[in-house]
Amino acid sequence: MNTIDHLILGTIIDTAHDHFFVVAANGTIDYVSPSAAAVYGISCEELRSSNVQRLEAEGVLNPSISMEVMRTGQPAQLIQRTATGRRVIAQAHPVFEDGKLVAVVSRSMDLTDLQLLQQEYAFLQQRFSEHLKRSQEHEQGDLSLESELNELQIKSPLMREIALLLKRVAPTDATVMLLGESGVGKTAFARQLHHWSSRNAGPFVDVNCAAIPDSLFEAEMFGYRPGAFSGAAPGGRVGLIEQAAGGTLFLDEIGELPLAMQTKLLKAIQDGRIARLGENLSRQVDFRLVVATNRNLIQRVEEGTFRLDLYYRLNVIPVTLPPLRERREDIPELVNRQLERLNRRYSQEKLLDRTIWRPLMRHEWPGNVRELENWLERAWLSCNDVIHADVPGLTHPDATGQQEPTQARPSPGAADVSIIGESEGLKDAANRIERSILAELCEALPSTYAIAKRLDISQPSVVRKLKRHRLRVKNS
Repeated sequence: MNTIDHLILGTIIDTAHDHFFVVAANGTIDYVSPSAAAVYGISCEELRSSNVQRLEAEGVLNPSISMEVMRTGQPAQLIQRTATGRRVIAQAHPVFEDGKLVAVVSRSMDLTDLQLLQQEYAFLQQRFSEHLKRSQEHEQGDLSLESELNELQIKSPLMREIALLLKRVAPTDATVMLLGESGVGKTAFARQLHHWSSRNAGPFVDVNCAAIPDSLFEAEMFGYRPGAFSGAAPGGRVGLIEQAAGGTLFLDEIGELPLAMQTKLLKAIQDGRIARLGENLSRQVDFRLVVATNRNLIQRVEEGTFRLDLYYRLNVIPVTLPPLRERREDIPELVNRQLERLNRRYSQEKLLDRTIWRPLMRHEWPGNVRELENWLERAWLSCNDVIHADVPGLTHPDATGQQEPTQARPSPGAADVSIIGESEGLKDAANRIERSILAELCEALPSTYAIAKRLDISQPSVVRKLKRHRLRVKNS
């Protein structure tokens, strides 16, 4: 590298928002960007005169990501807590020469800055929302939605505002991230976004990331040539990304994607090119990416289970869909639509009892639209000509005005996992109930595959859940 190239590279690193370290294979620090001093509480001269082993022992690097890479020879990502009281996310990559580790390059970002950026974005999003409400264009657009939202069946102002936002961004190729609880209708909105886009003549490829086993993910997403591996189809396979060419690729439950797969997906998004398994040549694929998750991805980034750079790539247009309990105006339309579907599917004309609406409107619907539709189908199948509210799963006000569930309470001695404690939130209660169910199945069933079949989820999902709850199958 000549002098000018060296100066250019040095200027880029010195002025970057991230904080860079270049560490030799023995742990000595060859280079550190000036901005790192404020974060780690020690001057650049002191950092360069030290080594990562000593800095970790003194608590300056807590822990040292460079030492992790030196130990494993693999890229790493982790959260550090610095002596200045800051929390930073660090990423590091090994540098090899003739197969020998010669250096580690790391960069870190202060999560305090990230939180400020999030707050600024939320403020701008609020300002944009207020502008939409005031503008005449918003009023005209809102009226035009009437004939275009038949499948979504939304009436609440909040959801109509979200729909209008999606309609505005639909003609672009910007990546949209749909956020919200399970069952709020993220897939339906993704399909509507595709319908509004200029790619609507192309395919809409719906992929549930949590349903694909880790061992098959690369083959499913990128495809493979004939004979690429044992058991491969004789004619090869076109991957899901390639199937979305000219259309929209919808990746649901993106937060469940393992780290190794996140790296491969990030490269495909950045390059716009993929290579099938067993092929050396890559091919260009033109698709629009839409993702969805019910996870807090920032929290997963902090935990080290989701790549920060992938998060930035995906979080271009974040759209949060509120739970059904916050938009109860939509319940009547959703109920009527589902009733029409059921009557059509089973070739009967059942009706709703007029007393059903109060409990329907008051129920919390923790499972959102999916729970509402499932309960109504269960009620449709359980009742004769008129659907009543006495089908298990629905709460309704008793004589005192309190909410009481219609389903029977557990028998004496049974584990009462359905009651939320006074100081317990929904998330904590759900985690407790999930752990209780998994613990019982670990005792009763012989393998994670059997548990997956019983719960109707994928085996990798079971493995991840057991690991999170620190459980294991009794006979394994």
